[in-house]
Amino acid sequence: METDKQTFKTVATFTDVMSATITAGMLNENGIPAAVIGADSSYPSLGYMKPIEVKVNEDDYELAMSILAASDKAE
Repeated sequence: METDKQTFKTVATFTDVMSATITAGMLNENGIPAAVIGADSSYPSLGYMKPIEVKVNEDDYELAMSILAASDKAE
């Protein structure tokens, strides 16, 4: 029996949770399931700076990137 493995791709990387959450929310509002990965420290002042990534399903990657690019041009 073959299982269907889902592959995820990073569409954006941030140093703050708020920006990552806003980006994931925008993608979700446009019908693309997105998740914030790596937001595991609430104490960045202690020198713990792991990148915070927004990831989407591989199948949604191109559409997600076009939505983010359009958003950047709107600003």
